[in-house]
Amino acid sequence: MVLELFFEHQDFLVFNKPAGLSFHSEEGEGFVVKAEKQMGIKLYSVHRLDKMTSGLLILAKSPATANSLTKLFENRGIQKFYLSISTRKPKKKQGWVKGDMGSARRGSYKLLKTNENPAVTQFISRSLRVHERFFLIKPHTGKTHQIRVALKSIGSPVCGDIRYAAVEDATKEERGYLHAYALKFSLNEEDFSLVCPPSEGERFLSSECKEALLAWEKPWELFK
Repeated sequence: MVLELFFEHQDFLVFNKPAGLSFHSEEGEGFVVKAEKQMGIKLYSVHRLDKMTSGLLILAKSPATANSLTKLFENRGIQKFYLSISTRKPKKKQGWVKGDMGSARRGSYKLLKTNENPAVTQFISRSLRVHERFFLIKPHTGKTHQIRVALKSIGSPVCGDIRYAAVEDATKEERGYLHAYALKFSLNEEDFSLVCPPSEGERFLSSECKEALLAWEKPWELFK
């Protein structure tokens, strides 16, 4: 497998991670190992994506850059935007999902009614084909499985998500429909705005989805 190098900078690389590839090595080589072998250099992780999630993923070229980028992520200095498709109608079409996240069974998480250290997720959505709802999501925090749990909480689990969607729905999809779509940040007084449309998955590649994306080409302008 050859990874798609989406953007190269003197201090870091940005890949378009494929769906279904683990970040760390599990049964086979993970994303980081594959990236290092492909580029022939040591790379340093600063954030991660779930195995089912495709899209923009940064790897630093040095410990110093990794430290700077990690601090930006921790301090919410990097705006992140995701795309998702669900085949279930949401309880609301736009707005916020806020709440603490607690452990559920078999490594899953659930949204709690408390707000002591909440996961905060903002989203807008629109319809695509019959029984398809398209989401543009901006997470304001970085909790594990945050977006997947947030969408499930409004009745629209990510299509193809074998952990949070109904089994009969998830198993008939060729991938989980969650994609890291855009990143916007500044590093060393240089501004970056990276936008990467999905490149795999029948639902993401439909003409209706591609047309809808035209209105979301600058996602940072759509959230206040």
